Amino acid sequence: MKSEIVFLGPEFAYEALKKDLSEKITLIYPEPIKAEVARAMITASGLLDASMKVRLTDEMFAKSPDISIVSCATTGSDHIESGVLSGRGGEVRTLREDRDLLMNLTPAAELSWALLMACARKIPASLNHVCSGSWNRELFPGIMIKGKRLGLIGCGRIGGWMARYGNAFGVEVVGYDPVLDKFPENIRKVSLDELFEECDFISAHVHLTDETRGMLTEKLFKKVKSGAIFINTSRSGICDEDALLNGLLSGRLAGAGLDVLSGEPDIEDSPLVAYARTHDNLIITPHIGGFSPDAVKLVCDRAMGKILKKLNL
Repeated sequence: MKSEIVFLGPEFAYEALKKDLSEKITLIYPEPIKAEVARAMITASGLLDASMKVRLTDEMFAKSPDISIVSCATTGSDHIESGVLSGRGGEVRTLREDRDLLMNLTPAAELSWALLMACARKIPASLNHVCSGSWNRELFPGIMIKGKRLGLIGCGRIGGWMARYGNAFGVEVVGYDPVLDKFPENIRKVSLDELFEECDFISAHVHLTDETRGMLTEKLFKKVKSGAIFINTSRSGICDEDALLNGLLSGRLAGAGLDVLSGEPDIEDSPLVAYARTHDNLIITPHIGGFSPDAVKLVCDRAMGKILKKLNL
């Protein structure tokens, strides 16, 4: 009897995985909506999640008694309720275990730097201006990055790459990390208050944990350096989004670039999305940080390996 494994993610990764699996395995590829995923899970033994599009609930796991492992091709798993699964000895695995692999994957850091650059040089606004048939550069004064100060919240893998990019652009790099003891030599350690008060660019790169949830508070955003740009490509849960929005509305924040939002992918009622529809200084991308085919194939292979080992396949 074949073992069924549900795959949630891009089609190119599904096709690549399917080619390498043995004949003992059937890879199920449901439409990424809750009802279809729940139906596919009922007879499955494992699930590989490379999309984070569908919230996986305890109710879904209760109706899927044979699933013993969910392996995420992502570092985060806050979209998964694990009570029922762990209660029967199952497990949720993520790429946070795979530092050897992650250290050489740079797409998330590259997007973070791209958002910083796009905000600093007002690229979306100037593009819209040209597309409307206009040509007036005086409307889009850019920030010269050289000589500014970049503050990193989280100085591990992605923060480390951001520091390298900052060094290449001639910025001073400072950082705060709630768990890191030894900082890289090219990042000067500061308090979180000092980081917000003194940095021209602030970029967040921490995992969402009990310690980091809500760590970027209204108090911090009220003391942010006037004209600063804020970047968050980690998780929305670390940030008070109302305080961020107020910083933009007040003009204290010159701009922001986000790859994560509260409630994603259900963001129709997001106040930040509503703001972005009428303001050019907020750039929002749909959690694309790690979404590069080269990287996705590598992380899907690693995530599948965990499932095969768990199921003895």
